[in-house]
Amino acid sequence: MNTLVALALATPIYGFSLSTPEVPPVLNLAVPGALAYADEELGDEGELEAQGEEGLDDERIERDEGAEDEAEASSEDDYAAQMKERNALIKWHRPLGVATWGAMTATIILGTIQYYNLYGFFADQGSNPCVEGDAIFGQGQCSGTPWPHALSAGVTTGLYAGTFAVSLMMPDPDDLSSGKGEFAETLRLHKLLRWVHLGGMVAQAVIGIIIANDLGLDRANDYDTLQTLATVHLASGLVTYGALTWAGALMTF
Repeated sequence: MNTLVALALATPIYGFSLSTPEVPPVLNLAVPGALAYADEELGDEGELEAQGEEGLDDERIERDEGAEDEAEASSEDDYAAQMKERNALIKWHRPLGVATWGAMTATIILGTIQYYNLYGFFADQGSNPCVEGDAIFGQGQCSGTPWPHALSAGVTTGLYAGTFAVSLMMPDPDDLSSGKGEFAETLRLHKLLRWVHLGGMVAQAVIGIIIANDLGLDRANDYDTLQTLATVHLASGLVTYGALTWAGALMTF
């Protein structure tokens, strides 16, 4: 009781107060618009967060589009480079092909004359032009190395190898031979004939080496065998010449 009286007397003197201390409210519910203001602040934060996410998405999209553009540009550059290389090789392929065809024409003519001199056209051993003294270009063509035909064949082989190598090196970025239409079919046939005349060139080279070097064969004892080999050699030459002519005509006319 005395304590209570003492506190009551001391209150006005020392400024003590028995009332509850005031604490500023975090949110004054009595103020109109307070809740709306709070919601607006939260909304702003959400909007900023959404804008941040949208910015990241936009940045990711721009990065992906940039990568796609870069890949497309690289593909276009590669295509342009292949087309440039193809156009450059075509300038070599065509004249080489014409030169090869010309050299092969001469080789076929000289080879046919050589075949006729030695074996006639299916003549026997005693009735061919060399035996009868009717050899074209003289009797000197009946023995030894047939140099005109051999040199012509060597030139043809060199030109053919160059032409064939250029054809293999030539890129086809449009993959024209796999398409549809008349040109695609023509190109496919042209490529097919390429392997036909390649096989013919190899066969001629092998048989020609055997005939030229005899390899244990002689005209006196192995006339029929040599005549057969020479016939196959001439036939493969004609087939090769026909395939090469056809392939060239397809791309020229």
